[in-house]
Amino acid sequence: MRTYGPRALLVPVIVAALMILVVGQRPALADGAPTGQDLHVAQTLGTRELSVVLRRVDEVPGPLRVEVLTHAGAGPGKLVLRLVPTGVSSAEDDLPAAGSVVSEGELVLGPTPASYGATLRVDRPGPWELTVGDGHDSGRIPFVVPAPVRSPPDTVAYAAFSVAGGLLLLALGTAVWSRRWWLPLVPACGMVAALATGVTGAALSPLTPQPPLPGLQVDATVDNVTAPYTAARPLNADYSRPPVNMLVRASEKTSGHRTDLDLLLTDGSTGRPVEDLVVHDDALVHLLVVSPSGRLWHLHPVMTGPGHYRVGLVLAEPGHYALSAEVARRGGGVQLVRSAAGLDVGEGATPVAAAPTPGGPGPREIDGVRIDLAATRPSAGEATTITVRVGERADLQPWLGMVGHLIVVGPLPYATPVGTAAQTAPVWGHAHAMAPVPRGAAGRPDETVATFGPEVRFTHTFPEPGRYRLWAQVERGYALVTVPAVLDVGAP
Repeated sequence: MRTYGPRALLVPVIVAALMILVVGQRPALADGAPTGQDLHVAQTLGTRELSVVLRRVDEVPGPLRVEVLTHAGAGPGKLVLRLVPTGVSSAEDDLPAAGSVVSEGELVLGPTPASYGATLRVDRPGPWELTVGDGHDSGRIPFVVPAPVRSPPDTVAYAAFSVAGGLLLLALGTAVWSRRWWLPLVPACGMVAALATGVTGAALSPLTPQPPLPGLQVDATVDNVTAPYTAARPLNADYSRPPVNMLVRASEKTSGHRTDLDLLLTDGSTGRPVEDLVVHDDALVHLLVVSPSGRLWHLHPVMTGPGHYRVGLVLAEPGHYALSAEVARRGGGVQLVRSAAGLDVGEGATPVAAAPTPGGPGPREIDGVRIDLAATRPSAGEATTITVRVGERADLQPWLGMVGHLIVVGPLPYATPVGTAAQTAPVWGHAHAMAPVPRGAAGRPDETVATFGPEVRFTHTFPEPGRYRLWAQVERGYALVTVPAVLDVGAP
């Protein structure tokens, strides 16, 4: 009978260790993978409604792909894109100073809606700003370039598995070439200890508390983006921030002329400019403007400075306009901010027709498209389903990440102009019809996918009985279709 010496017994031990080494690294590899995703931001830049897409950055330094989608009526022109790092680091480096333009590109826009792209370069992780300008108006879009980050247990696991791999090769070499049977046991024992350490680190990795997310929960810096586990943690996990106050200033208060609205956002606690808005539903600010006759604007002001946002529009008629803005602060959640004073506009030299009076549920035609609006029997305190059918084909496009938006204002007095009544209306609601994500898709569909509809359903609960103004909004043919309606809500 053949006998096996101690050296032969090392073979199955080494093979088992090799299997543990390979399998044990899998969780660490998954946890340490680069993170990040595309950022979609709507911008009302001058007379153009743009959708700016910043593709995810997988390598730093590396390329950043920027795509700009235009909409119907935008017209030809040229956009200038500039990348500016805004974060500073405690470590010294030879990179361009924060605030300087690192990369620049141009986009020539055609006369028809299309997607236009340019490739810029980022040279560091951390907070950045993309400036988009057309020569007259410009807006700044803040974003964060992530860095591959491992948790402390992951770091220990990677180091331990690397050491175990080296000791494995050493044990194999000594087992083959050494004449002393006990000599391979030395690296083999070290390998087993390294494997135990690596497996322990991999097992503890999912249990490690996540650090605050830079750019989402806390203000981003180069340090807390590249090394979030070493950054100073807040004393508690409450990242909420005070509400926002909004002051509205208008450059022109005469109907029929372009008016630049300046939104000055300040912190409700300190009075300082609000510099921590995050992208919510594909925009930094969703501004709603209701005219005296009930026309609705849904705009996305551009950031021009700390707490300063600007948008231009033509106020079509004299009278009182009501304004509200939907924003989200970093770590503070979504807030609906209403202008306390609204905006009073005088009559211009050229009279402008008021918006037609909308009807209730039923068919109508808007811009040559047949629209049908239906609602279940609306009662206060009960969920109401509102269905809007646009055309006869499934050709709707997602707008702001949704198939449809529903704006609700009320209850409103019957004889009062809509803008004046909306100023003090107790309810301003915003409901969505979500876009389903196709099975197997890498991400959500964008505006180039025109396969939704023709029916769009919303669900909303009216808290009080009375007459409400509704505006359903969908995108079709790269143009925004707004369907106004009046809905009478009965008592519960």
